[in-house]
Amino acid sequence: MVNKRYIILLVGLLSSPIVSAQCAMCRAVLESGSDQKVAEGVNNGIMYLMVIPYILVAVVGYFVFKSKKS
Repeated sequence: MVNKRYIILLVGLLSSPIVSAQCAMCRAVLESGSDQKVAEGVNNGIMYLMVIPYILVAVVGYFVFKSKKS
């Protein structure tokens, strides 16, 4: 059962399309300039900031689940 969950998680992570998360205003302002590397860096930073809370919630949920299970 545990192996099945890991396989499903792995397939989900590997098959998801690569996305760039950014707000519309930041993207419009940064892409209007000539330096695309700066725009790409800001967009990646926004994506990293967005992912951290989800990871924290998942970790806390995992530990709560493990404590309730035992």
